Amino acid sequence: MAWDFSTDPEWAEQLAWVDGFVRSECEPIDLIVKESHDLNDPVRQALIPPLQKIVKERGLWATHLGPHLGGPGYGQVKLALLNEILGRSECAPIVFGSQAPDSGNSEILAHYGTAELKKRYLEPLLDNRIVSCFSMTEPQGGADPKVFSTSAIQDGDDWIINGEKWFSSFASMASFIIVMAMTDPDAPPYERYSMFVVPGETPGINVLRDVGLGHQPLGGGGREGYVSYENVRVPADHMLGPRGGAFVVAQTRLGGGRIHHAMRTVGLVRRIYDMICERAVSRFTQGGMLSDKQLVQEMIADSWMEIEAFRLLTLQTAWKIDQHNEYKAVRADISAVKAMMQKVLHDVSA
Repeated sequence: MAWDFSTDPEWAEQLAWVDGFVRSECEPIDLIVKESHDLNDPVRQALIPPLQKIVKERGLWATHLGPHLGGPGYGQVKLALLNEILGRSECAPIVFGSQAPDSGNSEILAHYGTAELKKRYLEPLLDNRIVSCFSMTEPQGGADPKVFSTSAIQDGDDWIINGEKWFSSFASMASFIIVMAMTDPDAPPYERYSMFVVPGETPGINVLRDVGLGHQPLGGGGREGYVSYENVRVPADHMLGPRGGAFVVAQTRLGGGRIHHAMRTVGLVRRIYDMICERAVSRFTQGGMLSDKQLVQEMIADSWMEIEAFRLLTLQTAWKIDQHNEYKAVRADISAVKAMMQKVLHDVSA
């Protein structure tokens, strides 16, 4: 079966507009806006909303939702090509309403939330009037969700959540948190956990500290929350999806989200690659240009090959998702994309 990553002329025109817009409007403010999610930052509020208005008028706002969820339904290949461009700028995803974790959380709410939850959280989230958090990873569990220990015990019409989570992005500023907790400890591993919407102001939520990631300055803070849940009480109708269905619910956001994140990484490493090449042809040392040194040429060539191979793997995976119209049949490809993404970013930027 032949793979086809081409797109229609109308979308190609949109992509050309996005590329110019990101380069001229989003990349320059990356140096000024320190925290694009912080709705209380006056600099952010002065610069981001006017750009969001332009994107909305162009019909490119929050493109990740399918038509059955109120979105345009572009499909994964089109979204991959779009996110490749957005990856060039740290501010671009939020300017286009496709920033993590809000984009994935909006998909979960659109799929599984009650009408009340959608009105309370989904509508303002899609309008970027609030910030959300996805709280899944645990200190002792790492990348193995089958050993997570955060629990939810039913008490009448409520659930009481206890446990600890970390890498809960933007927990300290979130209006709501989507939490994965064990509801049936004796069930098979993939049926033990359920998802809950927890209002951010609920008593018992304690952000122990916020930490940064590798690309952030040491001691510069961060927004990856280490969160303790102590007798956090939520109504039963705040469960998302069926009891024991957390893994299915999670794939609603993680399947397509990994493709979008991977293509944003392609955009990022291509920008890094451009900087490498610019340095190589502008730096004179040891009697010649860096670009004339064989080792430098080899490093640049290796980076180009890695980027192109990763890009094609990601586009192929996006195309397969569109063909199958679901994530389960393509889970091996999605896992390969996730594993390769960090390696390519490290190899090109190191």
